[in-house]
Amino acid sequence: MPSETKKIIIVEDEPDAADLFEEMLRTSQYQVIKIHSSISALSIIQAELPDAVLLDLMMPDISGLEVLHFMRREPELQQIPVVIVSAKTLPSDIRTGMDAGATAYLTKPVGLDELRETVKRVMRAADRSNTDPTMDVD
Repeated sequence: MPSETKKIIIVEDEPDAADLFEEMLRTSQYQVIKIHSSISALSIIQAELPDAVLLDLMMPDISGLEVLHFMRREPELQQIPVVIVSAKTLPSDIRTGMDAGATAYLTKPVGLDELRETVKRVMRAADRSNTDPTMDVD
């Protein structure tokens, strides 16, 4: 089994939260890129093509939902799993995030095991969908 390091981008405006998520993921051997601005995230996600994105919704420049909408419109970004990690906990907020194309939705505060298991699960599902045996490889 290849031991390729998976790359995760964290889009979170609160430095302490971003650092905490980074530490949680680095202990699982992920390469982590932190971005504190939604506007910067748009170009960095396109350039880096990460294996997953952790996305806060309440950002100071443009909302995380706008980042998610952008990703789901761009063909090269559509299949990247997006895990929303937000303080917005109402069922309507969660439904809005999932309807916008999030792969998973976690509410803050999020525990180490919950974050790691969710990231592992969404990336495993993305790997399976990207290796669909019915694809024509001619």
